[in-house]
Amino acid sequence: MSDTTILVIEDEEKIARVLELELNYEGYQVEKAHTGYGGLEQYRKQKWDLILLDIMLPEMSGIELLRRIRNDDPITPILLLTAKDSIEDKVTGLDLGANDYITKPFQIEELLARIRAALRQHNHGEQEDQEEWLTFADLKLNIGTREVYRGDKSLELTPREFDLLVYFLNNKRQVLNREQMLDAVWGFDYVGDTNVVDVYVRYLRKKVDADTDRELIHTVRGVGYVLKDAYEVKK
Repeated sequence: MSDTTILVIEDEEKIARVLELELNYEGYQVEKAHTGYGGLEQYRKQKWDLILLDIMLPEMSGIELLRRIRNDDPITPILLLTAKDSIEDKVTGLDLGANDYITKPFQIEELLARIRAALRQHNHGEQEDQEEWLTFADLKLNIGTREVYRGDKSLELTPREFDLLVYFLNNKRQVLNREQMLDAVWGFDYVGDTNVVDVYVRYLRKKVDADTDRELIHTVRGVGYVLKDAYEVKK
């Protein structure tokens, strides 16, 4: 039996029970909650390795619960379970710090794959050197502490924005298309939804390139984006 703990917050008790059985079979230790406040209470009882969170919950919405958890804990992987399938719902949850989402009805094999991917990414992040800095021009980012600076100014990024910036920094001066960015940052293929990349690049650009004429994030028309110093572009 694995010591990996998963909290399932799902109001439909039959679905929650099926998830518990499947996850137990895979070796995970599972606890369940069926309301927003019940989920918050369970979350506060111990440290969890991963949380499965339904968006539609009684007492408190999954989105509000996500917001409260992320105010305390920016690290624990959270996967959203949702019956909604619009870009707005996806972006709202991801922007508040969810690591991934899966739309109902889903195949249990797909959910298990998403869980494994989220746990791998989380464990890899914990092993990173706490003092590893990625730098470009006057931009710097600390992998371990998740600090980001543009010059002397500290930048506050959401988890998704942070991951996107890490990808840019690891591929500086390379033109990246939307499919590459989805695979690397989101971890799976959003079929037909590549415009979610445009949304997040816009968010990130507003923070990274704010109040400066030295832009670092550039659009490459018809292709995607590139992290390149504006001073280099002008040369």
